[in-house]
Amino acid sequence: MSEIQVSGLRKLRGRIPVQGSKNGVLPMMAASVLSDETIVITNVPAIQDVFCMMGILKFMGCGCRLEGGELVVSPAGLCRTDLPQEAGQMRSSVILLGALLGRCGEAAACYPGGCSIGERPIDFHLGAFRALGAEAKEEGGCVLVRGEPVGGVIRFPYPSVGATENALLAAVKGKGETVILGAAREPEIRELCLFLQAMGADVEGGGTDVIRVRGKRYLHGCRFRAAGDRIVAGTYLMAAMAAEGKLLLEGVKPGHLREVLRVLERAGASISTGEESIALEMNGRPTPLWVETRPYPGFPTDLQSPLMALLCRGEGVSRIRETVFERRYETAGELNKLGASIRVRGDTALIDGKPRLKGGRAAARDLRGGAALVVAGLESPAETVISDCFHIERGYEDICRDLAAAGADIRWLEREAKEKRA
Repeated sequence: MSEIQVSGLRKLRGRIPVQGSKNGVLPMMAASVLSDETIVITNVPAIQDVFCMMGILKFMGCGCRLEGGELVVSPAGLCRTDLPQEAGQMRSSVILLGALLGRCGEAAACYPGGCSIGERPIDFHLGAFRALGAEAKEEGGCVLVRGEPVGGVIRFPYPSVGATENALLAAVKGKGETVILGAAREPEIRELCLFLQAMGADVEGGGTDVIRVRGKRYLHGCRFRAAGDRIVAGTYLMAAMAAEGKLLLEGVKPGHLREVLRVLERAGASISTGEESIALEMNGRPTPLWVETRPYPGFPTDLQSPLMALLCRGEGVSRIRETVFERRYETAGELNKLGASIRVRGDTALIDGKPRLKGGRAAARDLRGGAALVVAGLESPAETVISDCFHIERGYEDICRDLAAAGADIRWLEREAKEKRA
């Protein structure tokens, strides 16, 4: 069982290079099967979700190799359109449906997994496939899609990131023109559109709520650099605030975090930005906040848990309203074990700030909740031990290495034990 130990009351000072974006790289990996030529993606993080997607691509006959942050995908050998059972453990595997439909005209997958943070139905995905003329049905716990995508109009009642990605991947090799209305506007969607353009696709409007796609029969290989991970960057900025530190992040675009930076400044941080860097300094306890999570460009739901952990030291009562996922407050109970005072009422969490947390043992319930416990550990003079950290490894390349480089007293307990036994 993977565990992390954190001892707080040490100010973070230093610089951290931000890893490549998990939520940017995974759809690019799925999109690679749209070509039969080699795809090279650089700045790829060595995280469990990437390894899982590599395993799925290999199962389907593609070649995959990750070394030094460079991922090489050779999709010429693609020979299967059904995803392995393990694909159901990772939510992002669902976007392979659109890519396989676009290249092969069919795909099958079991229901996708990922973090247990609420119902995340794929109705929007299936509706998009049907709008493109494909047959899409649920059968025995699996999803089956079949048909040759043709141009059409897709209207999303809610800006779903995954459904927008699936619609894009299904449409880029289809016949005619496709218009996606109500598209998600996240930076990862814009990056995916740029990646598809590098493959020769005719796509415009990425990053807006209207995306136009003119289908092309042939897409070629490409070389593309993934952007820095805005969620990892936001986590580390909140960690620096929790430890009243001074931190420089490099390799991340401040424009991808505009609302996050605005919220952190309201909480008391001093922030300056460069073209691909963010500098933050924090002194004292955070100012209480009232924040709602929203689809981009609003405050991201993926940073709700780390923000909640930070506000456990706020100088008063803070409120967070979760509007994206209905079960994203499971971490509140774990934070309370560490001395926090959080009450959940429906979709709203009330956080009564305290001067310090008390440390103790807590368990990561999901990816971002695990990162939130690390932030909380930095707020306590006592030792904090976090279990079930395999969740954290899904999205953070090495959270202990990064924060320790900036002065945090943090380490992996399991890894140290293995090294001693060796």
